[in-house]
Amino acid sequence: MPTVDDFPRVLTRRRLLTTAAAGAATFSLSACVSVPSTPPAVRPLPQPEPGPASYSAMYGPMVDNGYEIPPVPIEKIDPRLYRQEVPDPTGERPGTIVVNVSQHFLYLVREGGRALRYGVGLGRAGFEWSGRAEIARKRVWPKWFPPAEMIDRQPELEEYRAKYDEATGEWNGGMQPGIMNPLGARALYIYEDGKDTLYRVHGSPEWWTIGKSVSSGCVRMMNQDVIHLYDQVPIDSPILVTDGPSMV
Repeated sequence: MPTVDDFPRVLTRRRLLTTAAAGAATFSLSACVSVPSTPPAVRPLPQPEPGPASYSAMYGPMVDNGYEIPPVPIEKIDPRLYRQEVPDPTGERPGTIVVNVSQHFLYLVREGGRALRYGVGLGRAGFEWSGRAEIARKRVWPKWFPPAEMIDRQPELEEYRAKYDEATGEWNGGMQPGIMNPLGARALYIYEDGKDTLYRVHGSPEWWTIGKSVSSGCVRMMNQDVIHLYDQVPIDSPILVTDGPSMV
């Protein structure tokens, strides 16, 4: 059977690194099945003193590969979730990505006992997961294919159903790349032992979900942050997802 990037189905596993889909006849699946929603009313939060980087510029509007990314209203986000360099609390070797589920942080370990820390959104209750794996694939402005069960619940997504063209041997359908695509500006694909775990680190236009548990298992980042991370993470980079002791 043919394969297709990001074509998802209902996730029946509760954890990341249990049995992966096996065999050449298996689709390349995605556990990220949430669609963009309307931001809630959020009152402005106290802002930190200006640092070496301008957070307004860091999360300002940008054009990337022809797509316009709107600014993030940083005054409505907890400053702890801003991208920043911190002492490395993980003890992992440089180049490792560490996702701390309990704190909603993603660390990229650097040399000299330092790490880049990003705020992330994570899976809601029922989709907790942890383990070691690697980033085996990366995509710039990826397509997104909603699972059939999601289309059944939301018929308006029918136009994005994946369709295989036997004449060309290609998959059609899916949501085209763009600012409202649930995978955002970048996607990093998490594999274990050469097999797709269904999970991704990806961008999202939903800045109000950062620091919360709302998605169906994937690690979501603000688009400005996932672009920054993507450029520093080569293929085969190790990733550790842990719900262990808090790392402050």
